[in-house]
Amino acid sequence: MAFGLETMLEKSQTLLGSDHASVVSMNLFVALLCACIVLGHLLEETRWMNESITALIIGSCTGIVILLISGGKSSRILVFSEDLFFIYLLPPIIFNAGFQVKKKQFFRNFMTIMLFGAIGTLISFVIISLGAIHFFEKMNIGDLTISDYLAIGAIFSATDSVCTLQVLNQDETPLLYSLVFGEGVVNDATSVVLFNAIQRFDLTHINSTIALEFAGNFFYLFILSTALGVAAGLLSAYIIKKLYFGRHSTDREVALMMLLAYLSYMLAELFQLSSILTVFFCGIVMSHYTWHNVTDNSKVTTKHTFAAMSFLAEIFIFLYVGMDALDIEKWDVVRNSPGKSIGVSSILLGLVLLGRAAFVFPLSFLSNLTKSSPDEKIDFKKQVTIWWAGLMRGAVSMALAYNQFTTSGQTKLFGNAIMITSTITVVLFSTVVFGLLTKPLVKHLQPSVKRSSTTALQISPRSSFHEPLLVNGGSSYIQGPSDYDIDHPISCGMFWNTPSRAVHHYWRKFDNAVMRRIFGGRGVSPVVPGSPIEPSVPQWSEQVENKDAEP
Repeated sequence: MAFGLETMLEKSQTLLGSDHASVVSMNLFVALLCACIVLGHLLEETRWMNESITALIIGSCTGIVILLISGGKSSRILVFSEDLFFIYLLPPIIFNAGFQVKKKQFFRNFMTIMLFGAIGTLISFVIISLGAIHFFEKMNIGDLTISDYLAIGAIFSATDSVCTLQVLNQDETPLLYSLVFGEGVVNDATSVVLFNAIQRFDLTHINSTIALEFAGNFFYLFILSTALGVAAGLLSAYIIKKLYFGRHSTDREVALMMLLAYLSYMLAELFQLSSILTVFFCGIVMSHYTWHNVTDNSKVTTKHTFAAMSFLAEIFIFLYVGMDALDIEKWDVVRNSPGKSIGVSSILLGLVLLGRAAFVFPLSFLSNLTKSSPDEKIDFKKQVTIWWAGLMRGAVSMALAYNQFTTSGQTKLFGNAIMITSTITVVLFSTVVFGLLTKPLVKHLQPSVKRSSTTALQISPRSSFHEPLLVNGGSSYIQGPSDYDIDHPISCGMFWNTPSRAVHHYWRKFDNAVMRRIFGGRGVSPVVPGSPIEPSVPQWSEQVENKDAEP
């Protein structure tokens, strides 16, 4: 009896000690998050720093302190898990990107974005994979298989959309931001799909059949993932429009939007689709329909809640990456081969530079051939900016590398260990060095110009919620009643000369006649006085009334 009681006490003390350690770790991590926010605010006007670099530096310094306190045993207060990243941290970042995206710029450049994000990522994947096979086999870094080499191509083809979104300013460079942002989202989705396909297919004997299956699997995932995201967004719009939760509680509206957005992501994971694409398009559809069906208070709350969750997830990721980079267990295996580790990291950086240049400049040339307006073409300075801004690698690369080369975050094999440490080196170097140089480079290549009040209103942070999914060419957002004249005849020549305008014409007819009647949206849903809708942007219903009143 006494022995049993003593055992229970020992177990209780162990559990209490474990719980206390977890509480201490969480307190420290939350304090570091607060420090990142405060320092980011103080360094807001600096020419070089951004919050990603600030979080990385704070994480690295904290890792050094913990490493010294623990006697060289550990530099971490939390254990990294790719599940933590993909299931909890990435969804709010990608959803908010879709929810806040400037739809005018995104859909105007949709084909170029897909060209860069899908075809460009495949080109980069091929170059990095072939380069890794060529160089690493000669360096004798371990027993890496063909699947490992192809996984390296997928890992280092993933640009970090979190980094690039903080580097470029959406208001100062709307075209560049749209291209880099859109490419980043599609690139992440493509890289993850490639990585999963590599793990799923037997690539020891590649032939035409496997290549066709691989291509078919990619398009299947892309189409179904997009459809699932659109369906989830429309479902949320329909439920909130019909049930009108706001008459009782605005909290229910906000909670339902958040849960349905997250449900779309988890359903994509459940059905092994591209959850990144799903939640991104869910965000776009919610901003176009659902957001206009909720009450005034819910509009303000959702806008800032989604942005705050995305911001905290970004800071969390970079803080942990900086801390985890100094984990001694990863460097123990390769400490006797520093030259080889530096060589592998240098080769990977070189392949990243080459792989990105191999598609940015040629595909920009092809894209320019389809543009008639000089303002829509990607000139050489913009091409250099796009190439440079996409050189950074981040948490997606880290998570995929952990998945491929570790077991529960640990590895004892030399080849796997050197790939993990090299990934950490590339992520840190690209984020800090390239990130520091990107701001002055963008200001040098794309100098700021003074905008008129009309242009300033066009790029208002809130205007994206009021823009249609497809808009006319390069005109300002502010539209008169004639812009909504959906009965204006469309000639066959317009499909050839200005296809986006023709598509916009028929989309608006369908959207006004069917979609908004069922799912609500701007001008159809009741407008609550004082809602955050810009007074100078007339509502759809008002514009129709004004049009009917004209002689």
